[in-house]
Amino acid sequence: MSWHPQYRSSKFRHVFGKPASKENCYDSVPITRSVHDNHFCAVNPHFIAVVTECAGGGAFLVIPLHQTGKLDPHYPKVCGHRGNVLDVKWNPFDDFEIASCSEDATIKIWSIPKQLLTRNLTAYRKELVGHARRVGLVEWHPTAANILFSAGYDYKVMIWNLDTKESVITSPMSTISCHQDVILSMSFNTNGSLLATTCKDRKIRVIDPRAGTVLQEASYKGHRASKVLFLGNLKKLMSTGTSRWNNRQVALWDQDNLSVPLMEEDLDGSSGVLFPFYDADTSMLYGDGNIRYYEVSADKPHLSYLTEYRSYNPQKGIGVMPKRGLDVSSCEIFRFYKLITTKSLIEPISMIVPRRSESYQEDIYPPTAGAQPSLTAQEWLSGMNRDPILVSLRPGSELLRPHPLPAERPIFNSMAPASPRLLNQTEKLAAEDGWRSSSLLEEKMPRWAAEHRLEEKKTWLTNGFDVFECPPPKTENELLQMFYRQQEEIRRLRELLTQREVQAKQLELEIKNLRMGSEQL
Repeated sequence: MSWHPQYRSSKFRHVFGKPASKENCYDSVPITRSVHDNHFCAVNPHFIAVVTECAGGGAFLVIPLHQTGKLDPHYPKVCGHRGNVLDVKWNPFDDFEIASCSEDATIKIWSIPKQLLTRNLTAYRKELVGHARRVGLVEWHPTAANILFSAGYDYKVMIWNLDTKESVITSPMSTISCHQDVILSMSFNTNGSLLATTCKDRKIRVIDPRAGTVLQEASYKGHRASKVLFLGNLKKLMSTGTSRWNNRQVALWDQDNLSVPLMEEDLDGSSGVLFPFYDADTSMLYGDGNIRYYEVSADKPHLSYLTEYRSYNPQKGIGVMPKRGLDVSSCEIFRFYKLITTKSLIEPISMIVPRRSESYQEDIYPPTAGAQPSLTAQEWLSGMNRDPILVSLRPGSELLRPHPLPAERPIFNSMAPASPRLLNQTEKLAAEDGWRSSSLLEEKMPRWAAEHRLEEKKTWLTNGFDVFECPPPKTENELLQMFYRQQEEIRRLRELLTQREVQAKQLELEIKNLRMGSEQL
C-alpha cells in the first residue's frame, strides 16, 4: 500500500504488535525446511502443532501452549506418515483432534491425549486414502462437524465425512475436479456454503462445494493470484499474488463478479508468497512477514492502511490463535506464532489495542465463532446452511445461539446441586401455593444454570490450560510462572465466589417477592 497514507479515525488506529519475551517463546524447535509454501503451524487454546524435520517419513510436534522455553531434543513426535508432512489443521470443534496431510498421498486424523506425550504417537484415529498424488492442503468445514476438505497435486479437492466407524476411508463423499493445475489455497465463506480457491494457473474460482460447480472464475491477467480469502460477510474476496512486473500485490474482488478487481495495490518487490489473514470480528486484514495490517470496509476505498509490525527475522511459516484463546484482559485482538527457522524459534506476537481501562472492552470483542458446530455432517451434505454458533469472549459468558434450541429438561432436574437449600425452599413453596413454575423463575433460572455449568467447566482452567495437568516446574523461571498462575487462579476464584454470593442474594430476593405475591392472592 502507499507508504504515506491518509489516516482516518479508527478504534484500531493504534494497534501495535508485541513480541513475547524470550522465556515465553518456544526455543530449540526443529522446524521443517520444506520448500512447500504453507503455514506449517496450527494453534488452538491448548496446543501448538509444528511440522518438523524427521528422518524416514514425516512428523510434527504437538506442544502444550504453556510449555514455553527450550524444547527437549528428545520431545515425542506425532509420526506415522511415510512422506513429509505438508499441512496440519486443528479441528475447530475439538481441541484434541488434528488432521495432517503428506507427500505419501494420505490424510490422517489424530486424537491428541490430554496428558503430556511421553513417547512418539504413531496410532492415528482415521486414515483417508483417495488422492493419487501428494496432498498439500487440508481444511475443516467452518460450521459442520466432521467434514474435512483436502487438496492434492492430482488437481482434485476431496470432501470427506469423518462421521463413520471405519478407521480407513477409501472413498470421499464427493470430488471437485474443475482445476487444471495444482491448488494453492482454499477458503470458506462464513457459513461454509461457498469455497474459494486459487490455482497454479493463477485463476480464482468460487465453487459450490456440494455440487462441485464453478459459480465464478477470475481470469484477469493483471493479477496472478496465489492466495485467496473470503472477507467475512462483506461478500468480497481478498487475494494476494504478483503483478505483471512481479511486485507483490493485493487485490479485492466482488464474489459475485470476478471479471475485474474492485481495487489492486502493489506492496513491495519481495519474492516470497504473501499469506493474508482476516479477522471478521474487527474487519482487520493482516499480512505476514513484516506484519502490515489494514482495516477493511464495504465502501471505497475498501482497504485502509493502519500501520506495520517490523521484524528482521525471516519466517518459515505462521500460525494464528483462534479468538477464544486470546487474552481479553490485555486487549489482545489477534495472536501470531511466527516460525523462525534460522533460530529454531517460535515467537508469539500479540496484536494489542492500547486501552487504559482494565475492564472488558465490549466494542473490540463482538460475539465470535465458538467451538460448537451448528450443523451435523449429514445436515450439511443434505443441503442445509447455518451460520456459526456465536460466543461472547467476556469471562464467564454463555453461548449466543443464532437458532432455536431444542426443548430442555426441567431446570430442577438439570441443575447441579450447588445450592440444595435454595432448591428445597423453591419446591416447598411451589407445593404450598399449588403451582409448579413461575414465569419469572423460568426466565432467570436457565441463564443462571447455564452460567453455573459454564463456570463449572472452567473451574480448573487458567489461561486455557488445566492447572493440575501441568508438569512440575524444573527451573526457577518455571516455578515463578507457576506461582503467578496460581495467584491468578486465586484472584479468579475470589471473583467467582463474589458472583455466586450476588446470584444467591438475587434468587433469595425473588423467592421472597414471589411468596409475598402468593400471600396477596
